Amino acid sequence: MTDTAVRIDGNTLRLPGGVVVRFVRTLRLPETGTHALPPGLGEFPVRRVADYPDTVPDEWRARGGVLLPVYLREAMWLSFAGTTEPAALQVGVGKVCAVSGKRWTGRLSHKPQNYVVLPRQPWLDGINSGKGTVRQFVAVPLGLGATVEGQVTGEEVWGGVQLQSFPLRDEPLAAWRREQEAQRERTRSAGGFGAALPAMAPQAAPAVPPMAPGAAPMPAAPARRAMSAAMGLGVGGSMRQEVYRDDRRLKDWAEEPAGRVFVHLVTPPEWRRITGEEPPPSPVDRAAYTRAGLPWYDYYDQDAEDLAPTDALGAVEPVGDWLGDDLEPWQEPSAGQVKPLKDAPGKPVEDGDW
Repeated sequence: MTDTAVRIDGNTLRLPGGVVVRFVRTLRLPETGTHALPPGLGEFPVRRVADYPDTVPDEWRARGGVLLPVYLREAMWLSFAGTTEPAALQVGVGKVCAVSGKRWTGRLSHKPQNYVVLPRQPWLDGINSGKGTVRQFVAVPLGLGATVEGQVTGEEVWGGVQLQSFPLRDEPLAAWRREQEAQRERTRSAGGFGAALPAMAPQAAPAVPPMAPGAAPMPAAPARRAMSAAMGLGVGGSMRQEVYRDDRRLKDWAEEPAGRVFVHLVTPPEWRRITGEEPPPSPVDRAAYTRAGLPWYDYYDQDAEDLAPTDALGAVEPVGDWLGDDLEPWQEPSAGQVKPLKDAPGKPVEDGDW
């Protein structure tokens, strides 16, 4: 029988098909301008909802999944490093697709594309809201209307993050594996350096109860009620990042998801009450980080095609428009602090007379 369980391994979510997802703390960007990719500042702690039946809300037990703590206006990104085989991963923010801006669905779509392709997409820092850019994921409480969910759907019912993975069908997967083996053989024939190592099988980890398909939604909150302990994701500053277009046929992917999980976001005091653990310290000051000369990043894949933004996500307003101005000082990193990744341009080769 195929194992469809989502498992938690430390702070890592492992979805069936070799999909690996980590939630990474990062510096919050200013809401004006377009910026380089901010650094990772450690993983968010992740715990199973099922381990706290007496302290989590009733609707969370019905939805299952995991929980993690976030501060008001704290930024995060999703890392997919370690994913072993091709997969289509749907990412929902309050059950709004972070790629297409459409409502959550159990099916994959090409028009518009409502998923990211792994392992080609190494991470996702925000919603697909501009050509070659995304708007940063930033935590806000439910009930203010500031979340992507609230602005796109007009209500805030779900909050959190939703993940759903689809593997390749058997024949396309077998073809991909043959191509990978052929590439390894070519590498070995060329001298053996850089040959891919076999993927290590992950250790068995506790299964995460899936989110309930028929869980009754909570009633929509009034637009301006008091802040909730449950959190959702709004958007912050813009950064240079592409969401890559899938170059496979839609029918190459499985029709049904192999695994899915609901990720509940909670305030630090609520995390302490539910788990009995201390939350991580508040995020680092970004000006101090930049003054210290620490790196920012730029990622570019010359063989991949960027997805066009959607009207729904392009119209989402930043959290500062709802919560007030961001007063944290901003210091632009120097050119030497921005480190190129993937297809770095390198030094030009001089030409001469032919």
